[in-house]
Amino acid sequence: MGESTHFHRRASGYLFLLPYVVLFVLFLALPLAYGLGLSLFRWELVSPAPARFIGAGNYREALGDPYFWKALWATFRFVLLQVPITIVFALFTAVALDAVSARRQAFYRAACFLPGMISISVAGIVWRWFFNNEFGLFNAWLGAVGVKVPWISDPRLAMKSLAMMTLWWSFGGPTVIFLAGLKEIPRQLHDAAAIDGAGPVQRFRYITLPLLRPVFLFVVVMSTIGGFQMFGQAFMITRGGPEFSTRVLVQYIYETAFTHYRMGYGAAMSWMLFVVIAVFSLVQFRLIRERRRHEI
Repeated sequence: MGESTHFHRRASGYLFLLPYVVLFVLFLALPLAYGLGLSLFRWELVSPAPARFIGAGNYREALGDPYFWKALWATFRFVLLQVPITIVFALFTAVALDAVSARRQAFYRAACFLPGMISISVAGIVWRWFFNNEFGLFNAWLGAVGVKVPWISDPRLAMKSLAMMTLWWSFGGPTVIFLAGLKEIPRQLHDAAAIDGAGPVQRFRYITLPLLRPVFLFVVVMSTIGGFQMFGQAFMITRGGPEFSTRVLVQYIYETAFTHYRMGYGAAMSWMLFVVIAVFSLVQFRLIRERRRHEI
């Protein structure tokens, strides 16, 4: 009787997992495997020639492609600009929300999360108007003091403008996650530290940040992955310009595969981007784990 019950429990568990496993295989595992195989072939959709196996030829071409390196560097620049700013802004917004009453907190939380519910197409069109040099909203405000900023026409400012737009569009998710993590920190710890004379900054440094480290790691890794996959902002606002300064790697992959119809080469660059994201994620895990180990 006991063995039969144990078997039925295990079987029911596998049955509950089955829908996820089927969707995972159909929409993630199989496309990944197909893309890996495709990256080993020279396949151009507009060419009458059949796909030809070339092994690592597409990868060697990417390593010697200056446009690939320029797009990868633009992606790194965006990640270095956007991720730290988003994390810091989301963390301090969550701390501020945690200090207000529950009723007001629900309103502010919804207000922070609302921009992320707007599709990137709509947000990109709106912010392209905001950034317009001649009749944009920002330059209309700055024009009152005689200032005119080339937000998306200057290569030195275009990526910073995209990072600013992305901050507005994406900080709501990390804010809600940080806020949930703050709710899990026992209030007794803060009360005891306050009784011992610790100020708000000391409590934040020695209580909040250490106990928030698992949440912090999750937000950092997910924000980094999202930063490397940035596409819609650049495509909708700058089209990769000016002078390819905002053409990130995902946009270059898109143009290679669906504009120039070089499917094999696009798949190879996609896998190279996957490796870069995996390496950065592992490095972040290792750095935060080692720092926690030293502190303990």
